[in-house]
Amino acid sequence: MTSLSTGTGRQWLKITFACPAVLLEAAGDLLAVLSGSGVEQSPPTAEGAAVSGFFELRDEGDAHPPERAEAVVGLVEARMAELFALYRQEPVRATHTLLADEDWATSWQQYFKPFAIVPGLVIKPSWEAYAPAAGERVIEMDPGMAFGTGQHASTRLALELITARLEQGPCARALDVGTGTGILAMAAALFGCTEVMAVDNDPDAVAVARQNVAHNHLGARIELAATPVAEIRGSFQLVAANIVHDVLVDLAPDLTRLTAPGGSLVLAGILNGGQEAHIVQVYAALGCRLHARRSQDEWVALELLRA
Repeated sequence: MTSLSTGTGRQWLKITFACPAVLLEAAGDLLAVLSGSGVEQSPPTAEGAAVSGFFELRDEGDAHPPERAEAVVGLVEARMAELFALYRQEPVRATHTLLADEDWATSWQQYFKPFAIVPGLVIKPSWEAYAPAAGERVIEMDPGMAFGTGQHASTRLALELITARLEQGPCARALDVGTGTGILAMAAALFGCTEVMAVDNDPDAVAVARQNVAHNHLGARIELAATPVAEIRGSFQLVAANIVHDVLVDLAPDLTRLTAPGGSLVLAGILNGGQEAHIVQVYAALGCRLHARRSQDEWVALELLRA
């Protein structure tokens, strides 16, 4: 369904997908990367929620806004179909609306306030002032810059395990696989890891993460790249991967290889029950034992120790 608001100035294209619960975080991350603007999610239910991305439509010759909108929608639908297939979900058709350049960019700001993802780590938007308490770390990220900053359980659970590990002692090197918007990598750096490598197979995600890292003045400690995991060399005292079950299984040999002996491997994006049991079994066969777990609703994050 398409509607066109009248008015002058820029126009914005709102593209909305109905997403099952298992896809909410990944879909929001993808829309944030593709749009570079705002991401909006309806209140989640057991079935899922509606996730929307906002795309600015600029003048391009004589092209009319509806024609440009259709081209953008087609591109976004194709990328979302790839994501749905990864989760073995049926692809969905998007609904989209053309909006005039009014107050949409600020109307939702009232709903995003500074909040603690985990004890000692606060996420704040750029338009909110925040005075951190003693020992509190702050990451500044706007919703349009990073959907995956605590709205989903798997992000928070991974951060709980990462920060708990780093509070036990120093960590010279950490690796964040599938970094997305860079939140896990930045948390590792803020909690004392001196050198962090963050990789993602999506160059657009790497670009967004690099902006977030620079915005938080962490560029000297975090290296970002689109390097395939199989090509990474060396070892890391902490390896984190918040992805999905099937990819974690496929990457198991490399993630284990990259974890230093005695090091921690934090895995998230896992559903409790069969997926959790399978992950533990696969990594146990490679010499990793379960050390800690966190769970919320249907989601689980695991910390494994490499023998």
